[in-house]
Amino acid sequence: MLCTGDEILSVANAHGFAVPAFNISNYSMLRAVVETCEEKRSPHIIAIHPDELMHIGTDMLASIIQIAYKSSVPTAVHLDHGASYEQVLLAIQSGFTSVMIDKSFAPFEENVAQTSRVVHAAHAVGVSVEAELGTIGVSDKYGETGSEEILYTDPDDAQRFLEQTEVDSLAVAIGTRHGLYPSEVKPELRLDLLAAIKERVGIPLVLHGGSNNSDMEIAGAVHGGINKINISSDIKAAYFRRMRQVLEDTHLREPNVIEPPCEEALRACAAQKIDLFESVNKADLY
Repeated sequence: MLCTGDEILSVANAHGFAVPAFNISNYSMLRAVVETCEEKRSPHIIAIHPDELMHIGTDMLASIIQIAYKSSVPTAVHLDHGASYEQVLLAIQSGFTSVMIDKSFAPFEENVAQTSRVVHAAHAVGVSVEAELGTIGVSDKYGETGSEEILYTDPDDAQRFLEQTEVDSLAVAIGTRHGLYPSEVKPELRLDLLAAIKERVGIPLVLHGGSNNSDMEIAGAVHGGINKINISSDIKAAYFRRMRQVLEDTHLREPNVIEPPCEEALRACAAQKIDLFESVNKADLY
């Protein structure tokens, strides 16, 4: 069932659970994610970062949208971390049902202006919009962007931002980092700050960069008002870790032999996240 991001997240917000947003960059990963969500009866979001979109190409989107349309569970197709109005507009024209405009590194007024412009265009054609306020940290220079120092989201700014942009969901900075944490870094979430933000805005809140945070912290974030959690590094690490093991047999060359064990590793990781986010069987709410 193809949905917009808001159609999925508004139910999660009302019922107090988080929807997984799985970043995929090939058909094998896509199949593993969708089948796991269908087995767990979990609504979900197929997230594609601009770098991933450049890799798979916009022509593959027609297939992804068809798979989402035919799925037995609510599914949105989401542009993750769109960097410009033009990039987001291309995503809307290509069939994404949800988009993110990320101007979190810009001054507040510019973030508001650019987000409002995207909201105006997207809402006109029934596409929902996510924005980001505050800056997520970054654990490495590989993959998605972030800042060396986390700039925590201010609850007052979040309220003003929502009033001025009418965005559908908001990614907040409460202590997470993109990528996999180095061993010497101990992640810690500001759940007190999350509670203050949720009290001010009430809309679905999004957590980026949750890899390596403890399950207890992630569960606390779900109970504190996070309704969408992006999962990228964890499932990719599981997938390609298994692929490295499989390819130790240097005679293997057929994808239908190499990829299934990798998909199983991804499924196990995805299933654990779905359980943690309390989205099991929540498809029945739609």
